[in-house]
Formats: sequence, structure tokens, C-alpha cells
Amino acid sequence: MEKVSAMGYKDEGGTKGSFGQLMKAVMWSFFGVRKRRDLEADALHLNPLHVVLAAVISMAVFIGVLMLVVHAVVG
Repeated sequence: MEKVSAMGYKDEGGTKGSFGQLMKAVMWSFFGVRKRRDLEADALHLNPLHVVLAAVISMAVFIGVLMLVVHAVVG
């Protein structure tokens, strides 16, 4: 028997999310806009530890790029 989430999506029993799906979730969270249906799909498919690690790495890259831009403009 299939499990169905509260929003009517099939629970595929812990299928793994792709790297692209992980980065898409992190980038949308940086932007601050996310649909509930996408959030629930991410919760079913993505490992929270991977999301946190991807967010920390993405934040470090973002800060590094900002520092390079400021250094180039000021210097």
C-alpha cells in the first residue's frame, strides 16, 4: 500500500534527492521564497545534514565572492 503525504504526494519510501535538487533548495532558501509543496518534497527526499553542509559551503562561497568584489572595487 502506498503512503501519501498530507499534501497528496506519494511517499516513495526515502528516495534520495539529487545534488541539483539539494542546491536548488539551498538557493531558494537564500532568496527566501519557497512553495509549501516544494518544501514538503525536499523534506521527503533530502538529508537535513546535507542541506546544512550545502548551505554553509554556499554561504562561504557567497561571502568570498563579495569580499573579492569589494576588494576589486576599493583597490
